[in-house]
Amino acid sequence: MSAVANPAAAADAATPPSAAWRPLSPNQRAWARFRRHRLGYWSLWVFLAMLIVSTGAELISNDRPIVARIDGHWYVPMFDDPAEKTIGGDFGTPTDWSDPYVKQIVARPGNWALITLNPHSATSTDYFSKVIDPAPPSAKDWLGTEQNGRDMLARLLYGFRVSIWFALALTAVGTLIGIGAGALQGYFGGRVDLILQRFIEIWGSIPELYLLIIFASIFEPSLLLLLVLLSLWGWMGLSDYVRAEFLRNRNLEFVKAARALGLSNAQIIWRHVLPNSMTPVITFLPFRMSAAILALTSLDFLGLGVPASVPSLGELLKQGKNNLDAWWIIVPTFVLLVVTMLLLTFIGDALRDAFDTRKS
Repeated sequence: MSAVANPAAAADAATPPSAAWRPLSPNQRAWARFRRHRLGYWSLWVFLAMLIVSTGAELISNDRPIVARIDGHWYVPMFDDPAEKTIGGDFGTPTDWSDPYVKQIVARPGNWALITLNPHSATSTDYFSKVIDPAPPSAKDWLGTEQNGRDMLARLLYGFRVSIWFALALTAVGTLIGIGAGALQGYFGGRVDLILQRFIEIWGSIPELYLLIIFASIFEPSLLLLLVLLSLWGWMGLSDYVRAEFLRNRNLEFVKAARALGLSNAQIIWRHVLPNSMTPVITFLPFRMSAAILALTSLDFLGLGVPASVPSLGELLKQGKNNLDAWWIIVPTFVLLVVTMLLLTFIGDALRDAFDTRKS
């Protein structure tokens, strides 16, 4: 008498082990650990949302309309602001869309203009305002104005964009230089490691702030100049960790096997040693971004940063110090900086836990 077969059990028995259960790769396990860190995971999404919003700042806060139709003609003032004569005005200069006469032209039958949510840019000044600057928050300026009459919300939005993209650029440049220097020291060791280590010690003893003051007095301040100067010192801290990882990994069995197969040093570094030495690089990225934002903010506060025409969080902090009664300048700026630093710290903590192989 034959036993009745169980169809589900038979199907499980016929299923290959690779199809029934597939082990996760190291990157997938790291991502799973990162997602379990709820605070860091949601901080990443909030930070990305802030980055996207600030990157498209012109679509949210702008003193020029996104698109306008005047006397049957289409204009895109956000990208190509027409002269006032072109839309029926008196002057050949670019149109001032906050001018009452221009507003009357837009209000004519058949004419219209699509303005942004906040009708102010980072550099626009309302010359027709009847209040003394800095003005407190109002229906016209939601976060008030700073001492030069410019809208605080626009300055914060544009200033955050400058800070965050500068931090991304500085982090990228410093990381690439740090990886290159640390890889050379750790992989080759010996005389190469000794020479580069002595160079790092000498280079690190140079007073960075003094050089920034000297260059700021010689050259016109700009983001590019600050990026170059800060990158000259921003790689040294990371190179030590990369060097230690390369020193540990260069004598492992898979590296010896790659040498035995005849791979060149560049191939071994790129294919084998570098991917296994990226854990400290990835985990330190958010903290390096925090340091870059604070460095730019501090230099702007001291007057050694970007030009006055460029919106800056450090410049707003300086205005807040000079106008202690205007709380709407210092408080939103301070809150924005604190929130940004906290988000990056939470992301860094989550990345550190994600790449900790001791965690299941």
